[in-house]
Amino acid sequence: MTDPAHPPKTPVVSSFDELPLSPSLRQGIREMGYREPTPIQREAIPYAVVGRDIIGSAQTGTGKTAAFLLPILERLLNERRGSIYALVLTPTRELALQADEFLRKLGRRTNLRGGVVYGGVGMGDQERALRGGAEIILATPGRLLDHMQRGYVNFRSLRILVLDEGDRMLDMGFLPDVRRILRELPRERQTMLFSATMSPEVSKLAREFLHDPHIVRIGETSRAAEGISHLALPVPMAKKTDLLREVLRDETITSMLVFTRTKHRADRVAQQLATMGVRSAVIHGNRSQRQRVQALDAFRSGEMRVLVATDIAARGIDVEGVTHVVNYDVPHEPETYIHRVGRTARAQRRGEAITLVSPEEARDFERIERLL
Repeated sequence: MTDPAHPPKTPVVSSFDELPLSPSLRQGIREMGYREPTPIQREAIPYAVVGRDIIGSAQTGTGKTAAFLLPILERLLNERRGSIYALVLTPTRELALQADEFLRKLGRRTNLRGGVVYGGVGMGDQERALRGGAEIILATPGRLLDHMQRGYVNFRSLRILVLDEGDRMLDMGFLPDVRRILRELPRERQTMLFSATMSPEVSKLAREFLHDPHIVRIGETSRAAEGISHLALPVPMAKKTDLLREVLRDETITSMLVFTRTKHRADRVAQQLATMGVRSAVIHGNRSQRQRVQALDAFRSGEMRVLVATDIAARGIDVEGVTHVVNYDVPHEPETYIHRVGRTARAQRRGEAITLVSPEEARDFERIERLL
């Protein structure tokens, strides 16, 4: 491996073959259908594989998961230990499960073992993964702490920590849990922090936990991605669902993600759409893990063309081919708008963001317009 004290200059590469990855990983990547690395992968992977701390700032849908999982797998192939080597902390179970799915697909070529730890399900299988030789743990902070307090986790051999979606980790109040976890980790480790936005709070988090990081900034993370057209429709609050139904008469809309501000409104919108003959899936914090997985599967498969979700529940959802994002409720913060609409126009595709703006929400939308 390259000397960590002298990391390579950031290369200009056009294929995974030009990145410092083992043949087995390159073959696995090809089998998964990836042709060339995304900008954040090109910029971060050469530094991450030699153990450098990383700050990665890029919009959603830019390949951040592979940007940290590929270096972890590469280092494990060279330093295999048979115990917990890497810990990836994510704010939501959906993110943990998506990273686990990526790991399983790529792991067929590497025989590396991972375990996923999140709330809302039994602890038995998770305990067996933690105690049974899993080398990469993907976890939400709260459930991981539960296992740690029961003595199920041994981090003595840990070498890599990843904080995924650092901005949402803070938004969701996980910082105290993260600090408690980090107190139990070896000081000598590599730490990578990935975030869609780099707020002052995220920068403070990086200063606290990272040492001399290599910083990767891809694009303007405070602005919406290119390829998204933005449409605002003025409408009284009481008429929003009627207008949404009219929008859905357009048969070219094959996959629509509808954001609401509250769980109650998500349920109500889905119920109102059902009475109008439009079936939709729903996810929010009060739904069980099984219900959330079923809703996502129905949306991904095309069985349901509409998914109604709250912001926190939808964080990290990675569904290919979302053509439209609807802001049923105008978000209070422009950054939330960026996160929402980032669910469409991924991988150089185009998409449309439609915002239903009531008179009461006009001021919030004016703040958003300044970013567009």
